[in-house]
Amino acid sequence: MRNTAAPIAILSALAEEQHGLIDQLRNPKKITHANRDFWLGEWHGHAVVLALSKIGKVAAATTAAALIERFGANRIVFTGVAGGLAPGVKVGDVVVGQSFMQHDMDASPLFARYEVPLHGKTRFDGDAALTAALFKASQAALANALVRGAYEAASVQLGLIASGDRFVSSAAESQRLRAALLQAGHNVLAVEMEGAAVAQVCCDYACRLLRYAPFQTGQTTVRTLISQALSTRWPANMRWPSLMGFSRHYKNRSCSRPYLLGYSTI
Repeated sequence: MRNTAAPIAILSALAEEQHGLIDQLRNPKKITHANRDFWLGEWHGHAVVLALSKIGKVAAATTAAALIERFGANRIVFTGVAGGLAPGVKVGDVVVGQSFMQHDMDASPLFARYEVPLHGKTRFDGDAALTAALFKASQAALANALVRGAYEAASVQLGLIASGDRFVSSAAESQRLRAALLQAGHNVLAVEMEGAAVAQVCCDYACRLLRYAPFQTGQTTVRTLISQALSTRWPANMRWPSLMGFSRHYKNRSCSRPYLLGYSTI
């Protein structure tokens, strides 16, 4: 029987990050809206809608709003790759976003550096209980030898992710960015280009922000590190991560939180 509950939205910026998910949908249906393709279907017994946000904060915000308004999504999971900023974050690690900020937000002198105007905050926090559940599930996934692959030392990190409309592509740039954020009191683990925008959209819809979605409109983000802020060359054996590679590890329907199935890491 088809699940008629509000769908869980699984959002990625690039097709490579979404790879394999569409093929796993039961009763797939494609709807084109806002110049984007949305795939509705059932995955592990749950109603889902898959979407590509495209790249950057504006594109991600547009997609998040469409998921909520047009498709009634009340949970948003954002998956993809990111660059590491913190010294302890290494290639292959999984970063579970606990909170988001925009590293290129600057409306000074009207508002403090990094503060989102008229929100009175620089960060958008996730739901503590569900973030903890996602963190635990990610650790379990990495304990599986088939999942670990070439990165035996990979670990799960939990913390702050920064987003901006700039591709941080060198060690020097990442060091400057980390230094500026640390000076302002923000210990950022990873940098990417969409997550904080999705978090702000969720906040604007008067919902709890979730690193893993609750039963109100919410958001959760998991990122796999492809480099230390891309300061090293892309490893020859590195594959684009996706949820598909981890879904087999979470097919056990006895899971206490079944909606986490397959969503724990990229």
